[in-house]
Amino acid sequence: MMIRSVIVDDEELSRRGIRTRLKRAADVEVVAECCNGREAIQAIRRTSPDLVFLDVQMPGKTGFDVIEAVGWGTVPHIIFVTAHDRYAIRAFEIRALDYLLKPIDDERFDIALQRAREALACDRDSDLGRRFADALSGLAARESKDLSTRPERIVVRSGGRVVFVKTAELDWIEAAGDYVMLHAGKKSWLHRETISGMETQLECSGFARIHRSTLVNLERVSEMRSLDNGEYRVLLHDGVALKLSRNYRQAVQRLSNGHV
Repeated sequence: MMIRSVIVDDEELSRRGIRTRLKRAADVEVVAECCNGREAIQAIRRTSPDLVFLDVQMPGKTGFDVIEAVGWGTVPHIIFVTAHDRYAIRAFEIRALDYLLKPIDDERFDIALQRAREALACDRDSDLGRRFADALSGLAARESKDLSTRPERIVVRSGGRVVFVKTAELDWIEAAGDYVMLHAGKKSWLHRETISGMETQLECSGFARIHRSTLVNLERVSEMRSLDNGEYRVLLHDGVALKLSRNYRQAVQRLSNGHV
């Protein structure tokens, strides 16, 4: 994911130095450069960047004036770049990511940029958790939608038997090569179908793909816990723990937006 950045400094040489360093980073795009606070306010409002490299002392409005004008609740992540160290305490009081002193050290700059990457990754993970929680809370309100298209049961053929498994009773489904394992409480059935095929069949039935090998019935989810690597552990009512991979944000977002 590209980090959309704005550079704000009244010195052209300083802006050029930041721009040159950012060109070395493949995941950063400079969407605007500003030489004063007034331009910065307009650019931030217009481009909605992820990150701003912000000078403190500029003609007219200071860097702190820019933040106040944009709004404390909507301001993007800030890395201050200034020749003055006396503003550092105030900068960190407003939760700036970092405070770089001119002349900028390359290694110190790279550390600040990495902090920005980590902060933005946390933002995305928190948003994923919120969307997943929204999906769970909004599921009941969507139960009446497209009921005619929802399969009420799955026909499982095994060992000369034909078993009719009610979709609503399923807890979760895991991939097993060209088959899937259907789980409902203490019962399990091996069914000849791929996990992608089951996802298509059950996309209107309150099931979410949370991992490349896992579908879960959202009604069975009781809790979700974040992990250090940005993924989540999804706990079902019966104590089963499943992994929610960061690669399946899109499916969760589709459910939370009601597109089922």
